[in-house]
Amino acid sequence: MADVRYATSPVEMATLSPEELRARFLVTDLFAEGEVRFTLSHHDRLLIGGAVPAGGELTLTPPPELRAERLCDRRELGIVTLSGTGTVTAGERRFAVRAEDIVYVGQGTASVTVAGDAVFYIVSAPAHRPLPTSLITRDEAETHRIGDPGKASERTLRKYVHEDGVRSCELALGITTLEPGSVWNTMPCHTHDRRTEIYLYFDLDRAERVVHLCGQPARTRSIIVADRQAVISPPWSVHTGAGTAPYRFVWSTAGENLAYTDMDFVATADLA
Repeated sequence: MADVRYATSPVEMATLSPEELRARFLVTDLFAEGEVRFTLSHHDRLLIGGAVPAGGELTLTPPPELRAERLCDRRELGIVTLSGTGTVTAGERRFAVRAEDIVYVGQGTASVTVAGDAVFYIVSAPAHRPLPTSLITRDEAETHRIGDPGKASERTLRKYVHEDGVRSCELALGITTLEPGSVWNTMPCHTHDRRTEIYLYFDLDRAERVVHLCGQPARTRSIIVADRQAVISPPWSVHTGAGTAPYRFVWSTAGENLAYTDMDFVATADLA
């Protein structure tokens, strides 16, 4: 069974207690040795998962909520290697992967397995046509240095699955690394009312945290996030945060388009 998160309106978010806010939007337990776990969001039907083969092999089978025989019957996948080394087998193709490599798996792929000592993060979106399965290594990703060190927001952005790179139906996927001395991700922040986004924070020391801001720009809420936890961001919500120590995050979107630049920017002075 998947952990199912139902869609939430901005009016409802403003009324949630801290405990209710976390229950709706924070995913805390995706990763367990020897298991595959899934969380399904009804916002744009994004599915995220964690797989930890622990030296063995795990098959990615669809949770019953999808009503599918195979995970890729009506979906595409991004499989992110968070740490370690391993393999991803998609149909007849087998890929050796290491930390921050991503395998895109196209709709219609018969079977998908992961193996090795790696920790895998899975992102899936509905798909209407098959596209080529591809490995994108960390070194091959389109890389940009963005942000401002004077505002503690300098970071390295790597785009893996996007409209000018490995193509998909709905999924856009990448990894951002905060540079030394910077704490803010996605600042100035934005919304995009045409796409849901999910952040998976990782490579954060066990005792440290990220303060993630969400909600409408003038009615923000905060969620405290630990290592390997994810936050679901509805299309109308900002998604930004500051960490108490260095960290990275996987960003993924699904929705009406693949345009990375489709952002409605929010002036920092307008946040409340």
